[in-house]
Amino acid sequence: MSGMGDRVVALAEGWIGTAYRHQGAAKGIGCDCIGLIRGIWRELYGEEPEAVPAYAPDWAERSGEDRLMDAARRLFGEAVPAGEAEPGDLLLFRWRPDCAAKHAGILAGPRHFIHAYEQSAVTRSALVPSWRRRIAAVHRFPEKND
Repeated sequence: MSGMGDRVVALAEGWIGTAYRHQGAAKGIGCDCIGLIRGIWRELYGEEPEAVPAYAPDWAERSGEDRLMDAARRLFGEAVPAGEAEPGDLLLFRWRPDCAAKHAGILAGPRHFIHAYEQSAVTRSALVPSWRRRIAAVHRFPEKND
């Protein structure tokens, strides 16, 4: 694991237990999966990654666009092959192959990831086959220039 990967996992672990809140992005108060990634980004780089417009719970189904994948490419660069995923990488998930990506999490190790789980909280989950087969893209956080 890279130094950046170690840092991302440690930051994500600090969000565990934060309640699920649609459109939230506040550690210890509430966040959704996008808010978790935004919060980690803010902790790493000191600012919001980009302005996020309001979105409904069914935003991915209604828009007809793959907005989460597009934002990941803008902010993180091109995806890395899933077989090269490392702890600290951003995982994007899609529920079906013909649908837009709608969920995000942080790879915490070879068998676990951290994500904001709807109706619950930010949690560490096993990356079981049903999750693994839904991975749509893997992105690495850009190195921080200190």
